[in-house]
This record gives sequence, C-alpha cells and structure tokens, in this order.
Amino acid sequence: MWLLLKQIARAGIPAEAAPGANDAWRTQREQLHTDILRTLGRALCIRAVDAGSCNGCELEIHALSNPYYNIEGLGIKFVASPRHADMLLVTGPVTKNMEAALLQTYDATPHPKLVVAIGECACSGGIFGENYATCGRVANVIPVDVTVAGCPPAPVDILRGILTAVSTRA
Repeated sequence: MWLLLKQIARAGIPAEAAPGANDAWRTQREQLHTDILRTLGRALCIRAVDAGSCNGCELEIHALSNPYYNIEGLGIKFVASPRHADMLLVTGPVTKNMEAALLQTYDATPHPKLVVAIGECACSGGIFGENYATCGRVANVIPVDVTVAGCPPAPVDILRGILTAVSTRA
C-alpha cells in the first residue's frame, strides 16, 4: 500500500488542463432555440427508436442530454410515446423482429413527422446489410428525411442532423 502511495506522490496526477469557455457555443445555442421556436412554435419532441443497433448510437444520443450539450435547453426533449413526438430518431439496421414495431411507431407519430436515421447501420445497413435477419437500412421500411452517418456519430453531428431536419420542415 505504501509503495503505491509513494508512486502516486512521485508521479503526480497526470491530467489534461480543463478546456476553456466557449462563448460562441452559447450564442449559437440561443440562436438555435429561437429558430426551433420560430419553426415549430413550441419545443421539439423526439421519440428515439432502437431498431436493432449495438447501442453505440444510443450512447451518443444520451450524451446530448448531459450538461455540455444540454439539448433540453435548446427546446428539444425526448418523449416516451410516438403520439407526442414530432420526430423519430432511428438507430440500427431494422431487424425483422423490429420491422412491425417501427412501422407502428411511424404510423402513431402525428403528421407532419420527421425521421432521422442515426448511424451507419441505419443509413446503409452497415456491416449487417440486408440478410435473413435484417431489412437493412431504415429507408427500406419507412421514409427518412435526414441521415447522420458515422459509427457512432458524434453528438454534435446528431444535433446537426436534428436541426437540418427541422430546417427542412420550415
């Protein structure tokens, strides 16, 4: 135990310096919030659907809710029911078992609805492609408005895809 403490005392705490404040992000956030409210007249409600992914994209989607990105501060929130949603975020290749559930979720979402495919698997089928177990990309099952490529895409890219879909609605 003492040897370990001596080694820690000699080595110190190896860490990076904290990043500096980015005021440009704050002004962009305020502008985005204004644009969303102007376009929709209210908050944007999103229903996330995992159609058979490895959960890599879900982790990045969840990162949007942390204090750094603060997606709710922009007027964007996640909802549990597709009946309350304006947009569907779909991840993963659509498995045969999830095909009917995805169609029901799409049908339950009120018009006008937006669909954003998140990740390489949702955009192109990824390494799974189309086979006996999957239908492939999301666009093979429901219409897709915007695709966000990457395995997994960064939270900033996901946010950019969401905002692109909202701006196409206007």
